[in-house]
Amino acid sequence: MSDPAPDLFSGTPDPPADHGDGGPAFSVSDPDTSLFVGDCREVLARLPEKGSVDLVFADPPFNWDVNYGDWDDSMPREDYESFTRQWLDGCIEALAPNGSLWVNIPDDTAAEIVVHLKSRGLTMVNWCIWHFRFGQCRNSGFITSKVHALYFCKDPKNRIWNPDSILEQSDRASIYGDARTMAKDSNKGMRVPMDVWYGKYWGRIQGNNKERRSNHQNQIPEVYLERVIESCSNEGSLVLDPFAGSGTTCTVARALGRRSICIEYSPDNAASAWERISEVGMVRKGQGIGQSSAIFASRGSRKS
Repeated sequence: MSDPAPDLFSGTPDPPADHGDGGPAFSVSDPDTSLFVGDCREVLARLPEKGSVDLVFADPPFNWDVNYGDWDDSMPREDYESFTRQWLDGCIEALAPNGSLWVNIPDDTAAEIVVHLKSRGLTMVNWCIWHFRFGQCRNSGFITSKVHALYFCKDPKNRIWNPDSILEQSDRASIYGDARTMAKDSNKGMRVPMDVWYGKYWGRIQGNNKERRSNHQNQIPEVYLERVIESCSNEGSLVLDPFAGSGTTCTVARALGRRSICIEYSPDNAASAWERISEVGMVRKGQGIGQSSAIFASRGSRKS
């Protein structure tokens, strides 16, 4: 592999060795699932599937000086923003005309990503919030208890959208026992989830959580990916994750019958993620669907 252009890789370490033909380091069929090892910008540029990806989910490094193996997670701000634009552009090029792009990102970079995606012609569908109850304790400001889940698409009139597959119990049903919601023609007592996401199994993956993968940082819960993949792709669709991490995206995609591609910079993290993807599998399939996110106890039934 030829040396990368200096401006493309400014502020990051050299990528790990290529795998000869540029193909995936790991792959399995039924459904087709592949994991590439390398810098996602390089891999995205050479993907044969470029232009045919139905759904991209990206949970990039936050540049918070976290240990991700060989990756430099303490880049100068200008270099990090340049890196962010580069991988976003690679994901946009990978999308099919009806494709959607989700980005999981904290406060300090959310606005920059929104501006860039809008400048590239994508349409924002939702700016969702993933809320968790156990933020890191501090007294210098309010405790951070959220990450932004940015939902964009190429064409809002031609996108995959399956709201009935991700319904949750409405407050009218779970709190108030309101007969009107049970009188609907369909989806009685149910609603499309609100844009703030929380509830059972929605917390940060830590401690003795059975989803926990050792030596992986900032792991996202399976119910989060299940909601995104169910709603924005179909069975057989192609899902892409440029930052595989612990392998959550491909693990959930396989469990839901989607084809998937993921990319991981660290060879060690990639091997661990692949073990989860190919051997362990999804452990909470369907457990986040149909829940109630009510914050009050039931108040009894109402007839009207």
